[in-house]
Amino acid sequence: MATRLSGALYKRVFAEGTSIRSRLAVAWWRSAQEAQPQAGVVVSKRTFHDAVDRNRAKRILREAFRLLAKEGATPENTQWVFIGRGALEGKKCADVMRDMKWIFSKCARS
Repeated sequence: MATRLSGALYKRVFAEGTSIRSRLAVAWWRSAQEAQPQAGVVVSKRTFHDAVDRNRAKRILREAFRLLAKEGATPENTQWVFIGRGALEGKKCADVMRDMKWIFSKCARS
């Protein structure tokens, strides 16, 4: 099961999707009948100046989503793009997973 969103689908998620702001990330999501839960990650150079910090933020966001998808905690038939925020710096994967679960609960209410 591939949980990573292909590059061509980012624009579609932004164009057709809905956003949810949380403490650690802004999540854009789109419902897609043919899709299994997939996510893409964006981390700005303006927010994380050092490449090491940007890569760590992206790695933590991807890993949190992968673990939640493995648990079955992600909404079915959705595509996601997570944009890392500055509060993500220094957070553990468990913190990001908790934040994503909150995002998924908001998505389910929509």
